[in-house]
Amino acid sequence: MNLQAAPAATDASAPTRIGRFYLTRELGRGATGCVYLGHDPVIGRDIALKTLNPRLPLAQRRRHAESLINEVRAAGRLCHPHIVTIHDACSEGDTPYIAMEYLQGRALDCILGEGRRFTPEEIASIGWKLADALDHAHRCQVVHRDVKPSNIFLVGDDQPKLMDFGIARAPNRIGETADAEQAIYTMFRPNSPLGTPNYMSPEQAQGKPADERSDIYSLGAVLYEMLAGRKPFDERDPDRLLQQIACKAPPALYEVNPEVPPLLAQIVTKAMSKRPEKRYPDAQQMARDLKRFLLLERRERRRRMTSESEGADSAAAPAPAAPTASNARWIWVGALCGAAAVAAAWFTLDI
Repeated sequence: MNLQAAPAATDASAPTRIGRFYLTRELGRGATGCVYLGHDPVIGRDIALKTLNPRLPLAQRRRHAESLINEVRAAGRLCHPHIVTIHDACSEGDTPYIAMEYLQGRALDCILGEGRRFTPEEIASIGWKLADALDHAHRCQVVHRDVKPSNIFLVGDDQPKLMDFGIARAPNRIGETADAEQAIYTMFRPNSPLGTPNYMSPEQAQGKPADERSDIYSLGAVLYEMLAGRKPFDERDPDRLLQQIACKAPPALYEVNPEVPPLLAQIVTKAMSKRPEKRYPDAQQMARDLKRFLLLERRERRRRMTSESEGADSAAAPAPAAPTASNARWIWVGALCGAAAVAAAWFTLDI
């Protein structure tokens, strides 16, 4: 569900309370849902409360209510510092809602849309944390299936939080059928609630089943955009876009941005391999490579700083004074004693 910031004007019809939660204001609204800033009077903390858009036609409410329930069933199984925490879930009348961790930050798509460029180290740091989050989800048998910038929130010092498990595959998902993957594929169409399929894996773009390696591809596509300043494929027509994702390689990162470190480009390229078996076999290995890149970059930075510091000290130090006649004799005496010690050592070794 892609949420946009709520308009400045308040909606007089907006609820002031759902369940035990008091609602302060609307945080964002999408085609299918709304998120409110709420307060839990029992625990005494602020929460984000996600529910259906009150303007949603009745015919669509059931399908999107299932999506909310599935989000709870998928994300509720997970406990990871880089995955949004679900605190509670229930129904108010016939409308389900989710009480989740209140994140004070911004979605990655908004940040990129404003033109911010991240450094390679910042991208690798965000990337390994998301890969680690995906690895945790995969170990809990949850496949996100919709990793993209609008579902990644940055809080504090660019700490990522993976959100929106509405179409995630989980063992207890309701409404999952053999044709579920095809149904998700069909939903990616103009004006669909899922938005554009820029980050879908090649197998998803062909309506085939998605597994853990599909999430790895999608994360690679997000990192590609952060490094290149553009999406891997930027075709506006959805059908042509899906065709490119399925069959065409994106421009090489070094061609789009020559300043991308080769090792980081290799990691992203491997994650985005067309064939799933050519990608990382699991997200933990991708996280490990991203952390290794960070370690090498930081070592190299320290080496350069040390070298520059030593160069500056050497330039600032005065040249050694030439030996005077009075101390030249003692220099020769010291040299002769040193030579004698070396000779004695050789003879000792020979014996």
